[in-house]
Amino acid sequence: MNKYVKRYCIDAMSGMAQGLFASLLIGTIIKTLGELLLRLGTNPIFEFLVNAGKFAMEGHVVGAAMAVAIGYSLGVPALVLFSLAAVGATANTLGGAGGPLAVYIIAIISSELGNLVSKKTRVDIIVTPLVTILSGTLIAVLCAKWIGAAAASIGYVIMWATHLHPFVMGIIVSVIVGIVLTLPISSAAICAALSLTGLAGGAAVAGCSANMIGFAVMSFRENKWGGLLSQGLGTSMLQMANIIKNPRIWLPVILSSAITGPISTCVFKMQMNGAPISSGMGTCGFVGQIGVATGWFSPTDAALQTAQKLGTVSADATAQALAHSPTAFDWLGLILICFVLPGVLSWAFGLLFRKIGWIKEGDLTLE
Repeated sequence: MNKYVKRYCIDAMSGMAQGLFASLLIGTIIKTLGELLLRLGTNPIFEFLVNAGKFAMEGHVVGAAMAVAIGYSLGVPALVLFSLAAVGATANTLGGAGGPLAVYIIAIISSELGNLVSKKTRVDIIVTPLVTILSGTLIAVLCAKWIGAAAASIGYVIMWATHLHPFVMGIIVSVIVGIVLTLPISSAAICAALSLTGLAGGAAVAGCSANMIGFAVMSFRENKWGGLLSQGLGTSMLQMANIIKNPRIWLPVILSSAITGPISTCVFKMQMNGAPISSGMGTCGFVGQIGVATGWFSPTDAALQTAQKLGTVSADATAQALAHSPTAFDWLGLILICFVLPGVLSWAFGLLFRKIGWIKEGDLTLE
């Protein structure tokens, strides 16, 4: 059981997140950079950046990147891996707003089916891609629409609830997504699969940042600058071995995320209108913060669709209807929620827990 959980829930999901990062996310950043530079004046290089970003963000490109990344993470043979590009493109296109989840499920199935016949015949170069592509596209035609609709519906319910009850949902989303980020599964992939944007996406960023910055600051006395950077800009997953030994070390950052989440949704009203995958990245390479910032200038279609459903913009509005020039208050909120408050709160809670003996010297040391 552990073998399959690791293969399908950890490895495949991590691969999917990498595929999203290498297409949709980086494409969004490049496109937004080009659009910002075009404000300074027309220039062929700036226009090239916008077009390059758009190409990387195309649905079929994103789907192909995700499927190939999933196949790579599963260690499939080369012919299966290359054939997954067509499967991913089909699944993501037919899956609609919930396309990433459709790609995730269908790419796994077609990978395993292709694996079954790989190198079993003398005409492997025909049989393997034939089975992989036909099985994957058939499943996509029959099921991708419904898988995508289910994922989109779950994501919409979360975003709708956060819109109506920002305080309570700010706590719930921030805590849960933050915990998922530290566990050995991909919070980024989950946020992408649910197309988590808007206030809920902002709360997710808050929770992820609380875990990463929280552990980085709280464990500074044990891990010094190397630990600060590896956890604060890398991943809080590095603490999983220590959490298993003493689960109480997780409480300070969880409490911090329970505080920063509602501050994000109720006080600063921080929204993730960038790529949904950014909602689950936290401070890893500043991707979460870049996602929030790119959403200010160039909101994604996913964010627009959510805003239209929630009624915050008109049904015929374009993505630019969500765009705005960030104020000093917006930047203050981003810095406080993602960096200052997680560090201060986790340090304070950690100090308290050290004094009462719940956290002992060496409990947070990274091996």
